[in-house]
Amino acid sequence: MSRFIEINNHPFRFLLYLEWVLLGLSVLVVIMPSPSPKFAASFPELTICSLAVFGLMGLRIPTSNNVIKIIYTAIEVFLILITGFLGGRTARLFPFLYLILVTRSCLIFQIPGRLTVTFLSFILFLMTMKSRLPPHRLTPILQDRFRFFSFNLAVLFGLTLIFVLLLMNAVLSERESRDKLALANEKLRQYALKIENQATLEERNRIAREIHDSLGHSLTALNLQLETALKLSKSDIPRAMTFLATAKELGSKALQDVRQSVSTMRSHPLQSQSLEEAITILVADFQVANAILPTFLLSLEYPIPPEMSIPIYRIIQESLTNISKYAQASSVQLELTTTSNTIKLIVQDDGKGFDITQNTTGFGLQSMRDRTLALGGELTINSAPTSGCQIIVTIPLTT
Repeated sequence: MSRFIEINNHPFRFLLYLEWVLLGLSVLVVIMPSPSPKFAASFPELTICSLAVFGLMGLRIPTSNNVIKIIYTAIEVFLILITGFLGGRTARLFPFLYLILVTRSCLIFQIPGRLTVTFLSFILFLMTMKSRLPPHRLTPILQDRFRFFSFNLAVLFGLTLIFVLLLMNAVLSERESRDKLALANEKLRQYALKIENQATLEERNRIAREIHDSLGHSLTALNLQLETALKLSKSDIPRAMTFLATAKELGSKALQDVRQSVSTMRSHPLQSQSLEEAITILVADFQVANAILPTFLLSLEYPIPPEMSIPIYRIIQESLTNISKYAQASSVQLELTTTSNTIKLIVQDDGKGFDITQNTTGFGLQSMRDRTLALGGELTINSAPTSGCQIIVTIPLTT
């Protein structure tokens, strides 16, 4: 803690209430009339003031500055000594003040400081107890009994101090662990929200890029075809019909791009399907759209964990999308296999390829690379102009 412990932020309210009860009993004993002068308090007003100040000090406990901590504890010890030596019959209750002192020290100091205060409390208890009834005023038999009683009382009080110290240490450790766990959970929750927002932003950027690259281009070309057809509609009907037919094809392509973009926005692309079924449907859609039947090899001897299925599906989807848009390929090979510790994906085409030294930072390739790295895997791209493209994804398999 970096600020004073007060009522509104006291970690253990029941300790504060217990202090008030014990201090109230001490004040009550001082106020009550004593049947014998030798049991009466020497200075009752001073004793009550000491108890009141001691109680008020519990409302503001320092936790940051070491000098203030030491001064605070020294004042507490001084007030307890006044109560012990001048409190008369109240002295029978002063051990409880030492217990309060030890509990407060656990809130103020670390382990070495707590042990020091506990040991000091025990020594001061012995000094105060010895001053109450000197043995030389008693008969030898009573002296022996007094020594035996004093020894038992000292052992009992010492064990009580140790018990209170261990109990407070355990309670504080448990509270500290709970606070750390709550802080860790909060950080984890914030991190999860950040990752979720980042993933949403990446998907949003992906859709925006697809709309810009495909749909925007198709609509621009469509607009030009319609404008040309409109100009030729009065002078050259056959040519105008040709431009309208081209515009219709561009419109169909734009509609297909919109459907594909909406499809990629689904949060659970597999839905109730298995990964094998989803890939089979993806390959079939690719064949319909491109008139190319990919060579498809799927050998999953070891099952792929559910948390890896969607990223792998997205990588395959992105690979086939890039082939449809840019490769101009006549054949495509898709291979997904698993071993005891590895998932391997190979997507290869015989298209026009590209120079990997100049074109590996595209949105689609970067998306595949990010998904692969998120799974602890490695993505390799082999391509050259007019030599097609081969994408190899290797991911460690954890079962």
